[in-house]
Amino acid sequence: MSEIKTPNLLEVKNLKQYFDINMGFFRSKPLKAVDDVSFAIKKGETLGLVGESGCGKTTVGRTILHLYKPTAGEVWYNGKKLETKEDIHEFRKKATMVFQDPYSSLNPRMTVSDIVGEPLDVHQLYSSKQEREERILELMGYVGLNSEHASRYAHEFSGGQRQRIGIARALAVNPEFIVCDEPVSALDVSIQAQVINMFDDLQDKLGLTYLFIAHDLLVVRHISDRIAVMYLGKMVELADADEIYNHPLHPYSQSLLSAVPLPDPKAARANKRIALTGDIPSPLNAPSGCPFRTRCRYATEQCAQSMPAFEEVEPGHFVACHRLKEIG
Repeated sequence: MSEIKTPNLLEVKNLKQYFDINMGFFRSKPLKAVDDVSFAIKKGETLGLVGESGCGKTTVGRTILHLYKPTAGEVWYNGKKLETKEDIHEFRKKATMVFQDPYSSLNPRMTVSDIVGEPLDVHQLYSSKQEREERILELMGYVGLNSEHASRYAHEFSGGQRQRIGIARALAVNPEFIVCDEPVSALDVSIQAQVINMFDDLQDKLGLTYLFIAHDLLVVRHISDRIAVMYLGKMVELADADEIYNHPLHPYSQSLLSAVPLPDPKAARANKRIALTGDIPSPLNAPSGCPFRTRCRYATEQCAQSMPAFEEVEPGHFVACHRLKEIG
C-alpha cells in the first residue's frame, strides 16, 4: 500500500540574510547570519532547528516571516512564492511568531486583553466589540488563562504565564504556521514541560505547523518530527528526530548529542563526550570552505577549499560533509 505524501506547507530555498557591519572609514563588511539555507516543512509537522547561540537560528525564523527582508533566496507558502507586499500581508495572517523572552515581548502598558486582541485589531478580524471580547476569552482559554486575567498587566504574571499570553497572541489570527523562537529557554524546567505539552495539545487541536527553534536538544526531541542542525549560518544536517539522535552523521551533530545528559547512570558513564576544541568563529570572519573545519577532528585540506554540498545520503537524511564516507 503506497504511503500518502503530506504536502509541504512551507519551503525555504537558498535563503541568505547578510547584515552590513560598519568597519569604520566608510567601509562595511557583510555578516553572513544565514548563508544558503534550504528546507521544507510539511503540513502539521514540527521541524526543530538547533545549534549554538549565534548560529543564525532566530534569524532564519525572522527572515521567513519577513521581519528581516531576505538578502537572497525564496520563501514559498502553500505552493506560492512570497514576492509582493500583498503576498507578505496575506502570509502574516497565516504565519506568526512566539518570541523567546516573555518579559520583553509584552507591552507593559497594555492589559492582557489588549495584548491578545492587538492582532485582531490589526487584521480587523471581528465585526463587533462583543465578538472581539469573546474571541479574546476563547484564546486565553486555549492557553490556560481565565477571564479574571484579562484586565491585568503583564508584570503581574510569572514567566510561564507571560509566555502563555504571548502564545495566545500568536494564535489570535488563527494561524497555520508558527515560528517558536526558543519559547521555553527563559522558563523554569518544571514550567518548560507544561508549555511544551501545551504546544503539542494546540497542534493537535488546531492543526498547527511549527518551526521550533531551541538549543536544548531534549526539548527539541520531545516536540519535533524532524530536526535540522545549524552551524555558523549553514545547515549541516537534517533528518527525522529519532534518526538524528540514534545515528548522527555530521561531526558537529555527534558532538552536540554527546553532551546531552542521560538519565540512566550506566549509560551516562558509558557515553563518550566528544569535546570541541577552539571557539566558534565570528560570522564576520568565517573560515573558508566548511565553516566547521576549524573545530573538526576530521578536517583535511579539501574542507578548507570548498563548502560541502548539502546532500541526501539516506532517504530523508541530509548532510553537508566532505569526510562522510570515512567517519560514517
